[in-house]
Amino acid sequence: MKKNGKIAFEEGSGNVFADLGLDDADELLTRAKLGHTVRMILVKKKLKQREIGKLLEIKQPEVSNLMNGRYTLFSPERLFGFLNKLDRKVTVQVSRRKKNEPLQEVVMA
Repeated sequence: MKKNGKIAFEEGSGNVFADLGLDDADELLTRAKLGHTVRMILVKKKLKQREIGKLLEIKQPEVSNLMNGRYTLFSPERLFGFLNKLDRKVTVQVSRRKKNEPLQEVVMA
C-alpha cells in the first residue's frame, strides 16, 4: 500500500492484542510477557520437556503448550508460580495509571 511513493503504515500501540481490538488485551499481553519470560528461562536452561514437566509439576501436554507459546491457556497466577519454581521473584506494584498507559504492565529485570 503505497501513497505518494511512500509506504503507508500505522504505528502500533505497544499491545498487539489491543491493536487487534480484543476486549481483554491487557490481560493477554500480561500472559504473553509472563509466559515468554518462563519459556526463555527454560530454553536457556536447555531442559528436555520431561525435565520441564517435573520442575514445573505439569504434564507433557501443558509443557508443549507453554513451549509453543500458547500462554493464554495459563492464568497469570499460574505463570507466577512457574517463575517461582524457576527461582524468580515476582513483584506486583500498584500505582496510579497515567493517561494512555496500559492497565497492566510486566517489567522484567
